[in-house]
Amino acid sequence: MTNTLSPALVISGLIKDVGPVAGLDGRMKRVISNISLTAHFGAVTALLGANGAGKTTTIECAQGLQPRTGGEISLLGQDPHKADAGLRAKVGVMLQDGGLPPSARPIALLKHVASLYENPLSVSALVDRLGIGDFADTTIRRLSGGQKQRVALAASLIGNPEVLFLDEPSAGLDPQSRLMVFELIRELRDSGKAIILTTHLLDDAQRLADYVYIVDKGESVAEGTVQELLEQSTAALSKRALTFEASPQLDTEPLLRSGISCSESRPGSYTLTGELTPVDVGNFGAWCASNNIMPTSIHLASQSLEDVFLSISGAGAGNETRGNL
Repeated sequence: MTNTLSPALVISGLIKDVGPVAGLDGRMKRVISNISLTAHFGAVTALLGANGAGKTTTIECAQGLQPRTGGEISLLGQDPHKADAGLRAKVGVMLQDGGLPPSARPIALLKHVASLYENPLSVSALVDRLGIGDFADTTIRRLSGGQKQRVALAASLIGNPEVLFLDEPSAGLDPQSRLMVFELIRELRDSGKAIILTTHLLDDAQRLADYVYIVDKGESVAEGTVQELLEQSTAALSKRALTFEASPQLDTEPLLRSGISCSESRPGSYTLTGELTPVDVGNFGAWCASNNIMPTSIHLASQSLEDVFLSISGAGAGNETRGNL
């Protein structure tokens, strides 16, 4: 039995070169130069970073799917690149590209994956939980991106793993499916599993992660709980963010003033940022009342994880989509 008092995963000074690369005259390209992290059982550990920061490469090395150039990795006490089938059976993997056979049908695929394990979870229970029965007769190639994500998540869970790697688990999901996946991830964490996920979505990390590692250009640049990262950053201490969910494409112009901005990161999801005062909060309430707007959620914070990420990574040139880095 695995010692759950020890870390599930330890990465120290990971280095990864790829190539030869044509644009570099056939030389190798260093995509990971120094990433370290520790993931524990009963916790969600998030790698947060922009696309191309090295998140997927890091977890592929952590699983032994790619050889590392340098550094040390211990997964359940073993080097994953040299591990046997016994370690593989304890690890679940959901890759961003899915890796699903295109001609297979979801339930038949899950039953086949279940047959490879000694004590698999119930296929029917996972199918019901993730709503896979709604498209059970459709081949993988004809599924939407979100439907493929649900099948890939079920396949990663079917062996009842001790450690679960999730690469951008909410990519392509509709809001209802996203909430369903979030709830399942929390339940898995609470059951004692170690969950390592990558994301470039700031709100995913803020809502799910117990501990966050910020990765930028192949390096670990910051780490901590969400609260610790918020407290450590001084770049936006005077800023506040009021986020709310409502109907899409609302006219938020009446909420603006000098130093206050509002963005719609995705349809119906708004963030009002700046040096907000009680007067601004009162104006928000009056704006909702006068326009008969009833937000489905409202959250006011001194600053967001996005502010921390932008201040640490230096990515705040203004071209990034808020909440989607």
